[in-house]
Amino acid sequence: MSTATTATKGRPRGFDRDRALEAALMEFWRHGYEATSIATLTKAMGINPPSLYAAFGDKRKLFSAAVQRYAETHGDYGSRALDQPTARGVVETMLRLAATEYTGAGHPPGCLVIDGATNTSEASQDVSEELRAYREDTKQAIADRITADVEAGTLPAKTDAPALATFYAAVIQGMSTQARDGASEAELQRVADMALAAWPV
Repeated sequence: MSTATTATKGRPRGFDRDRALEAALMEFWRHGYEATSIATLTKAMGINPPSLYAAFGDKRKLFSAAVQRYAETHGDYGSRALDQPTARGVVETMLRLAATEYTGAGHPPGCLVIDGATNTSEASQDVSEELRAYREDTKQAIADRITADVEAGTLPAKTDAPALATFYAAVIQGMSTQARDGASEAELQRVADMALAAWPV
């Protein structure tokens, strides 16, 4: 068979990797890692299984690529919030952006990094650990900014930075669950208001 009519390593002609990856991201976001089958993925991506394996390796590697894409696009509110000059600004921006993103149109509700590995089996614990690492990195970044403000004297000296960061991480994770349960952006913004009322002064 002529190579002119055969896609490289099984990929279809005109294969758009970014578009296919975005489609896979949506499936993982909607259903979670384990509930998303190869058949579901290939249908959404518009490719066949050999094309998926040739482009991404396997389902596990495809999931990691999808999570990375999520972190750089729909889930970049955390990194955007860290541009704020104060810890309170970081937390408030993160809460506000999360409320907007978790309920946005055009994609599943909630957060892939929070909900993508719900109810995984022992065989998929590495998936849970991968997502946990993303969450822990964000929580640590919040704690670091709180610590910096304590050292600068803009927060009370007795502020427990790890505990405060864990509190706000828990709020953000709860907001994702609420969004998946149908909460509106306005409702999540009110949750943010209540959470910010707990900021130490």
